[in-house]
Amino acid sequence: MLDYEANDATALANLVASGEVTPHELLDAALARVTALNPALNAVTLLREDVARRAIDAGLPNGPFSGVPFLLKDLGAEAVDFPSHNGSNLLRNTLYARDSALYERIRATGLVTFGRTTSPEGGIGPTTESAVYGAPTRNPWDLSRTSGGSSGGAGAAVAAGIVPMGHGSDGGG
Repeated sequence: MLDYEANDATALANLVASGEVTPHELLDAALARVTALNPALNAVTLLREDVARRAIDAGLPNGPFSGVPFLLKDLGAEAVDFPSHNGSNLLRNTLYARDSALYERIRATGLVTFGRTTSPEGGIGPTTESAVYGAPTRNPWDLSRTSGGSSGGAGAAVAAGIVPMGHGSDGGG
């Protein structure tokens, strides 16, 4: 049995490349972690399993992370199949006409994007709290604490073993 959360992205990609595990099995493991952990963490705000499964079935690029589950931050990385809120009720369910260059590059690595993670409104703030998500994002090591700001959802998802790596950004330096 695969010990999904004990492996980093490189190890999971190597398991896919060797045929020991399939991208669908890795996606199943990531989704199971979301189901089990996200109610307490509030780190994942959008799930698009259908998009991820179609990407796998269509054939993934032969990149360094082919088949590895991945989550986009709910701020930036515009993607047609992944509407965003940008942490704001005002921008709730923003749809995009085309994918950003960043997201195109993420896809080219073979990563399997299946959702978005929480971010404070406009990415501003030391904590990931926004009315659009209903509750603050929690630190998986201590649920009484925050996971931090801007990329707090991505940080919590990685720390909890939902994904081995996630999209984060820093506009403040």
